Amino acid sequence: MARSLNKVQLIGNLGRDPEVRVTSSGTRVASLSVATSREWTDRSGQKQEKTEWHRVACWDKLAEVCERYLQKGDRVYIEGSVEYRQSEQDGQVRYFTDIRAREMIMLGGRGERSDSMSSPAPQQRNSAGSGMSDLTDDALAGEDDLPF
Repeated sequence: MARSLNKVQLIGNLGRDPEVRVTSSGTRVASLSVATSREWTDRSGQKQEKTEWHRVACWDKLAEVCERYLQKGDRVYIEGSVEYRQSEQDGQVRYFTDIRAREMIMLGGRGERSDSMSSPAPQQRNSAGSGMSDLTDDALAGEDDLPF
């Protein structure tokens, strides 16, 4: 059987405070808007910049951490998978690309504390949200210590 991989890693800044809602089954979900940018110099020597906006969904305990600790402008590392969905409104079909976060790390400047939070693996999830990783004090010593 052939293997497949659906994995996304982002480092960016929040464009707004997390928006948290509760599903009909009582599960919390936080919606994040994460901006990533790249810069380059064009052929005429002018600096160019392009910003991409990513819709990120954090579920269960991870949503609670986002609601409690994140705010607009914060720098975060997100790891998860891509999900595509569509919805119909007024006869118009709209398509969405979302990142379903499995891990979120709050990135700070040098000397600031950084925290890591993971959501439980799908087979470990239950209504209590057990199986979740603990917050780690030294997940990152600084941005330069990331493994990529």
